[in-house]
Amino acid sequence: MELVEALRASQDEVLHEASEALTRSHLKHYELSGPEGSSRRLRDLYDLVLDCLAGRTLAPMTEYAQAVARERFSAGFDIAEVQTAFNVLEEAIWKVVVPTLPAADLAEATGLIGTVLGCGKDALARTWVSEATSRHVPSLDLSALFQGTSS
Repeated sequence: MELVEALRASQDEVLHEASEALTRSHLKHYELSGPEGSSRRLRDLYDLVLDCLAGRTLAPMTEYAQAVARERFSAGFDIAEVQTAFNVLEEAIWKVVVPTLPAADLAEATGLIGTVLGCGKDALARTWVSEATSRHVPSLDLSALFQGTSS
């Protein structure tokens, strides 16, 4: 079975597993958006992964991750929250892919999936840092470390 076909056939299982893992993570903003909002976000990301794999392209993932980084940064999300969403989806995909695909196809499948999601996580992190450094963010204000101690 081809990778994209296997993932399409296992979509419900993957998304259920990822949603459960995201819930167990107790991420503030994902809990505030509720299970429906979190499930929708995971489904959107999963659909994008499938599209990128089917089209052998990374551009849509890069654009999506950059937009998500800007949106979530502005909404006050911590980068760890958004990275966790990518990670739980990837873990859920592995739980399906490894037992489903023939062993001979696993090297290519892991490379493809890792590349698509890794590209997304990289674009997310780079955009997040760009947003953070272009604004005053108290958690990044290190000036107090260089002022010395008070006597």
